[in-house]
Amino acid sequence: MQILVSNDDGIHSPGIHTLAEALQELGEVYVVSPDRERNAVGHALTLHKPLRVEEIRKNYFSVNGTPTDCVNWGVLHLLKRPPALLVSGINKGANLGDDVTYSGTVSAAFEGTLLKIPSIAVSQLGPPPYEFRSAAHFAVKIAKMVLSEGLPSDILLNINVPNLPLDQIGRIRVVGLGRRVFEDNAIIEKVDPRGRKYFWIGGTQLLWEKKRDTDHEAISENHVSVTPLHLDLTHYEFLKKMKRWESRLNTD
Repeated sequence: MQILVSNDDGIHSPGIHTLAEALQELGEVYVVSPDRERNAVGHALTLHKPLRVEEIRKNYFSVNGTPTDCVNWGVLHLLKRPPALLVSGINKGANLGDDVTYSGTVSAAFEGTLLKIPSIAVSQLGPPPYEFRSAAHFAVKIAKMVLSEGLPSDILLNINVPNLPLDQIGRIRVVGLGRRVFEDNAIIEKVDPRGRKYFWIGGTQLLWEKKRDTDHEAISENHVSVTPLHLDLTHYEFLKKMKRWESRLNTD
């Protein structure tokens, strides 16, 4: 059984090496990862320049592209048959709530799902130093369940693990996505030595809606959060209501 591993922190991140080593008990592991950090690139695909790939050691490949590029190259070129599982991570920092739309880590799993591969994204809360062994432990445990039970073809799993030793982490909780609360000062304005303005996005502490059964709530209570994400972003309930608009929208 072949397992593909990728991330957005780059091929030299200790998180991906800890994850790959832990997954070796499940099958033959291949690592295809960006050559450097590609945080918050979302589901970007490189179309304007060629990709360069370097094998840095047996079954470990570095790509000068995005996490989505890495998954495509690994699945469609490197491996002779589709892998049984794709695992993305372990990310340095959480990917909770709305952040999944920005995350390169989650996007790698998103791409794997589009390619009909059961896919998991794994993130470790910060700040450093990171307890990657804890996240790897839960990644393997959940991976075994996915391999045993399967996933629907349009579902991926997003996992977040507290940055704690294993004996200090609570249960695995299956929950929904939380929602961030944006403050007025979410963009920080500064002035450089030449008197020119520059800006930092997201420079303040993140705040979250207080809502039960969300990933943020689970993590704040030192549990592991597991959230099933759906590829189909269509809101079908509102789609039915919008059908009433069609005649008006098409009226000359």
